[in-house]
Amino acid sequence: MASAISYDLRGLKCPLPVLRTRRKLSSLPSGALVRVETTDPLAGIDIPHFCNEDGHALLETEKTETGHRFLIQKR
Repeated sequence: MASAISYDLRGLKCPLPVLRTRRKLSSLPSGALVRVETTDPLAGIDIPHFCNEDGHALLETEKTETGHRFLIQKR
């Protein structure tokens, strides 16, 4: 598996984590991996919903001390 691009979105509030993740993925080739770090409590709901709606694969979801970490593969 290719290495993931780290994308630090800690400190941003809804809807910015989803909007920035969408923009980042749009600039990447299909199959690219992005590891997103967030502190927004709503990201635990919003990021999986975004992946489902846009057709990206949510490979990992992890609760961290300060928020969430997601591994997303662009489709």
